[in-house]
Formats: sequence, structure tokens, C-alpha cells
Amino acid sequence: MTDLLALAGAVIRAPLTRARPHAPLPRTRITRGPLRVDEARLTAYARVCGFRHADGTLPLTYPHVLGFPAAMRLMCRRDFPLPLLGLVHTWITITRHAPLTSADRPEITVYAKESAPHRRGTEVTMVTEARLAGRLVWESASGYLARHPSTVDTPPTKPPLLPTTTEWHLPPDLGRRYAAVSGDRNPIHLHPLTARAFGFTRTVAHGMWTFARCLAEQDPTGEQAYARAEFRSPVLLPCSVGHGADGTGAFQLRSGDRLHLTGFSGEYEETSARSA
Repeated sequence: MTDLLALAGAVIRAPLTRARPHAPLPRTRITRGPLRVDEARLTAYARVCGFRHADGTLPLTYPHVLGFPAAMRLMCRRDFPLPLLGLVHTWITITRHAPLTSADRPEITVYAKESAPHRRGTEVTMVTEARLAGRLVWESASGYLARHPSTVDTPPTKPPLLPTTTEWHLPPDLGRRYAAVSGDRNPIHLHPLTARAFGFTRTVAHGMWTFARCLAEQDPTGEQAYARAEFRSPVLLPCSVGHGADGTGAFQLRSGDRLHLTGFSGEYEETSARSA
């Protein structure tokens, strides 16, 4: 009930919240756990995203799901400087320091690291960490963008298109299916009517589903040590998309020449990480 009230308050405040670059961030760190992994939910998540999930090892993206309620709680706070409605997930990096299994009971901590001007508005970096007995075993950093007029003039770059390795047809109910296993029930993912209220002509696939599905194509067990992605344009459902890769760890998701996501998975490369 408390979380629902916090969400309702954030929605009500959203039209009155003006995003400002370098605005003070909450100093609060929200910690949950030790958390028990629900085997049924994990199995359903692996099935929706395409992970093999044979030996109990958590897919690289799954701790993000465990941390999502804490992240939402933090972004619903009165002192969070960006309006919750309309926030866009722009990028993510994930580093796995040690394997996590479904038998583990990780402690998850979420905090806001920094805010910065963006060519389309203001972007906040959110960090999620997973620990076992105090030891950091997994971490991620994500960019969330509030769009508004900006003086930043940094044109986007478009990487060369990679060879298409496979094509997927994404059904119209994919957003609802992923919401059921991830807990991310943003209205733009659930139904065309609620998506239209936010300016989309059709339901939008979750960015984290596109990321997870690409990682599952790269490594079906999801045991990569490091991965990153930039979310470039929404995937409107239903549709057909192509997964591109070049054998070096780089991958893309696109419709024709339109890039939806670019990324990399493999060994950790500190020089290529968006955030440590």
C-alpha cells in the first residue's frame, strides 16, 4: 500500500516537477533483502527473454528485475529531481563480478549517482548493486532521461549496421508478458490505449526486454561478465525486428535501417564502460 501511495504521489507531482541539470539528488540508498529468488518467476522470465537457464545461474539481467522495486521507490520520492511520468531509459551497463544463482539470497541496493545535461533534457544515472555477505557480486548503472529543451548540442552518432543473424516477430502482447515477469508495468507497455496517452501509436516493447533478448541470442545461458546497451528508438508492437552481430561481442536490434538498440557483451572492459 505504501508503494502504491508513493507512486500515486509521484504521478500527481509529475506535471509540476521541472527537471533541472545538476539538481540535488536524494542521498538515500534503498536496500532490500536478503532476497529470495522466486523460481517460478525466474523460469518465466528466462522463457520470455530467451535464456536457457539450465543450471540455476541467474541471467545477467535478472538482478535488475530484483532491484526494480527499490529503483521505483527512489524515483517516486519527493526529492527526486525528475518527473516520473515520461522518464526514458537511455542506456545501461552491467558488470558481473561473481556468479549469482537462484539459491543465493542477495542484498540489493539502489541509489542515484549523478545528474547531467543531455541534448534532449536532463539525465540521471541510477546505480543498482547486489551483494552476498557484504561482497559486491553484480552492479549496473542506468541513464534515465527527462525530456525538455536543452542547450547541449551534441549530435547523435550512428554506428555502421551489423550483419543480420536472425529475425524475430514480436507479438502485440509482449509488453504484458514481460511486465508480468519483471514487475515493470509502465502503461506504454501494456495496451495501445494507454500507450497513445503518452504519444505512441502502438504498445511499446520494454527496453530491458530488447536488451535481455539480444544477450540471450549472444549467450543463451546469460553468463556474460559484462554488457552494455544504448536504447536508441522505441520498438512498437507488433513488429518484426532483426538482430545483428559481428562475432566480436557487438550487437544491434533494428527494423530495416532504423536502430532500436546497440550494445556489447563479453569480458569487462573498463575503458568502454559508461559507469564503474
